[in-house]
Amino acid sequence: MTALRDVAVVGAGAAGLHAAEALRRAGYDGRLALIGAEDEPPYDRPPLSKHLLGGEWQPDRLALRGPQALEELRLDLRLGVPAERLDRRERTVRLADGHRVRCDAVIVATGVRPRRLPGADGPVPGAHVLRTLGDALALREELRAGTRLLVVGGGLLGAEAAATAVGLGAEVTWLASAAVPQAAVLGTETAALLAGLHREHGVRIHRGTAAALLRRHGRAAGVRLTDGSELAADTVLMAIGSEPATEWLADSGVPLDDGVVCDAYCAAGPGVWAAGDAASWPDPSTGRHHRLEQRTNATEQAVHAARNLLAGPDGVRQAYQPVPYLWTDQYGLRVQAFGRPGDADRFEVVDGSLADHRFAAVCGRAGLVTGAVGIASARALRHLRAQVAAHSAWPSEAS
Repeated sequence: MTALRDVAVVGAGAAGLHAAEALRRAGYDGRLALIGAEDEPPYDRPPLSKHLLGGEWQPDRLALRGPQALEELRLDLRLGVPAERLDRRERTVRLADGHRVRCDAVIVATGVRPRRLPGADGPVPGAHVLRTLGDALALREELRAGTRLLVVGGGLLGAEAAATAVGLGAEVTWLASAAVPQAAVLGTETAALLAGLHREHGVRIHRGTAAALLRRHGRAAGVRLTDGSELAADTVLMAIGSEPATEWLADSGVPLDDGVVCDAYCAAGPGVWAAGDAASWPDPSTGRHHRLEQRTNATEQAVHAARNLLAGPDGVRQAYQPVPYLWTDQYGLRVQAFGRPGDADRFEVVDGSLADHRFAAVCGRAGLVTGAVGIASARALRHLRAQVAAHSAWPSEAS
């Protein structure tokens, strides 16, 4: 065991909580601070765009741990106070309330913040992002039968919010610059299937043009597109991606480049580690640094970072080599994907069929299996996951 006395985990979401739990499970018995910018104890974010937004769940159901479980972790829990600066020489994290938290080591798990359209600076009634519990509750207040909702952004978040909103009776227009929304993540074939479901449920998909500006007349009134045309709306959801929340590290000496730049062990320098959406580390197959904004990655990477932190520079550390995994729920269908189906140029169904909305497919590029995607075919997908992890040659054994 290392001689650490003070560890600070900055970020109280899924990554931060799992890092704290992993430290305690591994035997760390020193002071452990968990610092979060939001007032709420750690909660799960994926349900925000689905169960919570749709009113099926209330906020208390999102809690990742109950009060007793948090108490058993013996945390110095600092909620509602963002970190403002890391001083590596003094080994402190300065908080927005002026307090300083001592840290022999720090795990950065501050996640990301949503991007906004030009014209959406500052609070604008009717203009929303969807990242926090407060964001979801504010948007939910405006979704009712007849509300004209414009969802800007063709990724999973926009898709889930559009599906939820149309189920509440809202009149939904979904603006996506890509020809097939969600294709960059799920691959063209699966994304096209889902786009068809959106249309069947009444979502109007506006493709091929991006939003340039939020229109506002006292409140959000729609967007102006890059071609000069406009789309009108009562409420606008901006789901146009995010950026790492790392500005508090700007003068710390921690390397930053689209996130906290880590090595293969999640270390960003002496005493500094990172996990979750804000961490950038080398892809073992390409060597290029990348980030994953995925719930499963937040958990797995946090555990790796905590264990490697405790191993110390001379201990046995493990490189972080995950098989990316994501899921999305739309119109009662659970879509699951391993690897990177969106980067593939080959697609082959190996179980079920697209027409039946029950299938598993292998995806490939450059003669290798690079991903797998499916609906309601968990067993077949588990087999394909092994091929994704092994970078198997195409055609795979399953095909």
